[in-house]
Amino acid sequence: MDLRKLRLDEPSSGTFSEERDEYERDYARLIQSPAFRRLQGKSQVFGAGSGDYYRTRLTHSLEVSQIARETARRMGKLYPFLGRREHPGLILDPAVVECASLAHDLGHPPFGHKGEEVLDRLLAKEHGMKYEGNAQNFRILMFLEKRAGSDSGLDLTAAVLLAINKYPYCIEAPGRLKGCYGMEWEGISELRRKWNMPTGCSTLEAQLMDLCDDIAYSTHDIEDGIRAGKIGMNRTFFESERLIEHLVQEIVDDQGNLEVGWESVDIEGMVRRVLEDYLAQWEEIYEQCGRESSRTRREMKARWVSTFAGRVGIIDDTARGWKKVTFVRDGQQDLELLRTMEILKKLAWVTLIKDFRVQRLQKRSEIMIKRLWDSFKVPEQGRMIIPPDWIDNYKAHQGKWTWPRFIADYISGMTDAYAEKVYAELFASKSGSIYEMD
Repeated sequence: MDLRKLRLDEPSSGTFSEERDEYERDYARLIQSPAFRRLQGKSQVFGAGSGDYYRTRLTHSLEVSQIARETARRMGKLYPFLGRREHPGLILDPAVVECASLAHDLGHPPFGHKGEEVLDRLLAKEHGMKYEGNAQNFRILMFLEKRAGSDSGLDLTAAVLLAINKYPYCIEAPGRLKGCYGMEWEGISELRRKWNMPTGCSTLEAQLMDLCDDIAYSTHDIEDGIRAGKIGMNRTFFESERLIEHLVQEIVDDQGNLEVGWESVDIEGMVRRVLEDYLAQWEEIYEQCGRESSRTRREMKARWVSTFAGRVGIIDDTARGWKKVTFVRDGQQDLELLRTMEILKKLAWVTLIKDFRVQRLQKRSEIMIKRLWDSFKVPEQGRMIIPPDWIDNYKAHQGKWTWPRFIADYISGMTDAYAEKVYAELFASKSGSIYEMD
């Protein structure tokens, strides 16, 4: 059997309709799943429901998939070794990266990164356990989602599962902050063993999905910020010493982006230069677009996506004996463009997430999740106010499900609006109708 089309639960790749490709089946399972539909009600930056313009987790995932699919198709023509299919992890199939991109944010709880932070803190403090969005992704895909005839969630192909696995570790190992929970890691590590994947290395498809996620974040979230008035397209805003100081501090504090070579550059000088160039580009396009802000926003976004996606390539990762998907210029890793993308990501973070009104919403979200947790965490009380189908599922899988993990699963699966609805029924003076369906 083709190792890329292996499924952990199905005995063979030809179990169902022969008319559909295996990855088409994965695509159908993903977009028809409740977890995927719920992304429309989960925050990207602004709270879901803040307005019909701003991105949600769903629209963000669709945009990542579009960038990743087209980039994979282009790279397939540029790199002959991809067509030789020398190793199952050294292939770039557009259909696979599209599926991985659609699924990469399923594990995010309500209220964005704040929800993830609160659940992790509660589980760690009270039970010594972890909660992390990427790990929850695999819990949803391999256990929580239901599909007829499968006990393994959506039972996706090995290629798609490993294309989602950008952190190929067990998160329960000491010192690990990201990865898979132990139960799902058993299946993922078995697939990696069959593929003979080098330790700590991700497939090219996982690397491409991850990079395209960053491309979308550094372009689309800024577009939302400009539209919301949080990023002012004027010199007063872009030359603000307070903004520059915050951006530099975010870069210095971020231990996850050290490999782009910050030690070799004047960070403050580069931040000032990137901001100056960005504003100059805006002013030029603004005139070209007849001084119309909405057209200028879209054109800026399109040009930056094109710049980033057009520079994606593959180089040898000699330290690991593997290949690396990154920005490439003249056959070498383009650290300058990587650093530029990091600055734009930090611009979105500082101006949007750190905005005091967003912080107020996040504080409110923190209070809601903490009080929901407290309401459900005692089994004798929680089982009386959690939907019966969840309780029945818990009883059927108690050997794989501790009560604290079950509660984290239940809360993390909520949309922003559903979390607020349950919170209001428990703590607000106005309650929902007993005839409402949960």
